[in-house]
Amino acid sequence: MIALLAVGFAAGFSGGLFGIGGGVITTPVLYALFQVMGFSDENCLKTAIGTSLAIIIVTSLRSLLTHHQAGFVDGKILKDWAPWIALGAGAGGFLARWAPAELLTIIFTGGAFWVAYRRLFKSGHSSGKVTDLGRKRMKVPLGIGTGLFSSLMGIGGGALGVMIMTVAGRPMHQAIGTSAGFGVAVAVPGVLGFIYSGSSTLDLPPMSLGYMNIPAFMVMAAMAAIAAPLGAKVAHRIHGDLLSKIFGAYVFIAACALAYDIFSG
Repeated sequence: MIALLAVGFAAGFSGGLFGIGGGVITTPVLYALFQVMGFSDENCLKTAIGTSLAIIIVTSLRSLLTHHQAGFVDGKILKDWAPWIALGAGAGGFLARWAPAELLTIIFTGGAFWVAYRRLFKSGHSSGKVTDLGRKRMKVPLGIGTGLFSSLMGIGGGALGVMIMTVAGRPMHQAIGTSAGFGVAVAVPGVLGFIYSGSSTLDLPPMSLGYMNIPAFMVMAAMAAIAAPLGAKVAHRIHGDLLSKIFGAYVFIAACALAYDIFSG
């Protein structure tokens, strides 16, 4: 319970601060907790991902509202990208039924290493060249890809969205605020897919709805709802380079630990 409360708060705060859903924090912790309870690695990982997606709905909505009130959300980008992100996320949730734990781990760790690399070694400033992200050739493949991989990783899409928007020349604060909205588009269809995929699966943690654990969701989502606006308000006041690098270091360590646990056994 203490771990769930602490990680829920950390996920919500980082979600508001960095424009991410917080799944890169909650997924490894939930996986470890379910594993301690004695369930199979595959069911532990899939339930951790599905539960993280459910938590992301709350985190993203709370942080999106705070960023919107501060004027850092591009509503047109959200409108253009949301259907394609949702399509990719839903597909990822349904694919989870057949995806082995090793494949999900490769996707999660590969994506996490990339996020960590970008946070640790790339500047958080925009490239200066503004690209129109509303064009069909941009929003369709990038939106579907963002939704698909974010759903399979159990993250909200903000980690990818912030990098796409900054590379496209958008200011960091706008990229963070808008990407917070990507989390809703990823998490709603994604978690529905994980619930369906795990609906006939046995040997799941107690009170699970498919690959989504209700008690863990309730505890962590409550803390995330409290912390997300706090993180968003901090993001508006600081540049965040140092915090971004600290976050990148955590992502790198978490990805290493999860990959070692899955493949060493």
